Amino acid sequence: MKHIISHSRRLRDTPFTAGVEAAGVKSYTVYNHMLLPTVFEDAEFDYHHLKAHVQVWDVSVERQVELNGLDASKLMQMLTPRDLGKMQSDQCYYVPIVDNKGKMLNDPVAIKHSDTRWWISIADSDLLLWVKGLASGAGLNVDVFEPDVSPLAVQGPKSDILMERVFGNEVHNIRFFRQKRLTFADTSFIVSRSGYSKQGGYEIYVENGQYGMALWDALFKAGKDLNVRAGCPNLIERIEGGLLSYGNDMNMENTPLECGLGRFCKLAKDVDHIGREALALEIEQGPLRQIRAVSILGEAIVPPRTAWPLLKNGVQVGQVTSAAWSPDFETNVAIGMVDAQHWNPGTELSVETPQGSRIACVEERFWK
Repeated sequence: MKHIISHSRRLRDTPFTAGVEAAGVKSYTVYNHMLLPTVFEDAEFDYHHLKAHVQVWDVSVERQVELNGLDASKLMQMLTPRDLGKMQSDQCYYVPIVDNKGKMLNDPVAIKHSDTRWWISIADSDLLLWVKGLASGAGLNVDVFEPDVSPLAVQGPKSDILMERVFGNEVHNIRFFRQKRLTFADTSFIVSRSGYSKQGGYEIYVENGQYGMALWDALFKAGKDLNVRAGCPNLIERIEGGLLSYGNDMNMENTPLECGLGRFCKLAKDVDHIGREALALEIEQGPLRQIRAVSILGEAIVPPRTAWPLLKNGVQVGQVTSAAWSPDFETNVAIGMVDAQHWNPGTELSVETPQGSRIACVEERFWK
């Protein structure tokens, strides 16, 4: 049965919606009260194209939360257990954001403009409300709001060539998870070397949505001979690369350590991190469960709409949260949350899918 999404003011268009629809988008998901494309041709075609060529992704759903004021850096450090003390003004940091119990509220990228101005490029949750509440409750001198900023990603092995044609040679001087402000037409945008794929690429933070389609058209005009296509985060490719999806692979029931993000929880001394005590205790004792790469034997499976139980001798010891058939690795690749006693590589479990019970094996690493 074909389902139709009803549009209203609760589902906002993006500065690139006209381009996405003209490119033949076939499906969307709802993300941060906006529409995120999920398929153009089909998942497998989009997957192969992403790995071989270059794609332009409308990821405006990665809304920004701006912190602006004298206490912006203090608030930013309160939000995350990652130590930001040595972060420079051209860096982007992946930062888990947790509540007072050390549970995940979001896993955004923080972009530092200066000590008094930050952007938080968020995953799918209403983080703006949490940040506003903290700033108000702590009496901090900082404005918290959503600016008119809409990210556009350029991803794939030919992304360097395409970006150079539109922004010039300066793109080659941007290091991984660094950013520069580059000129476009009569304006300029923050451009970072980052993105939600393992194929390499950039994210362009388009300030002032009126420039959206001008940039979209410029990228497609410059990339005709590169086989540029409209694209989107690809389920198969992100599972292979171990890229987690907030709301799918983790949520407010999980801690950063359970999500394999312990390296981003280096608690700074004399900093009032939210959730500090809970995380310090878990760091000392270790997590009881953790995300692992899981392969699922047999023919291609239909990706989960709900979590699938992982079992050992009939007892649930975890769950598979994302899964898809990988054409390159010729197996079903998956992300699962697995109990500590059963997460060692090579452990054989069973997984209950809508297509029946399957053998599942915990892998040493993701497939990349």
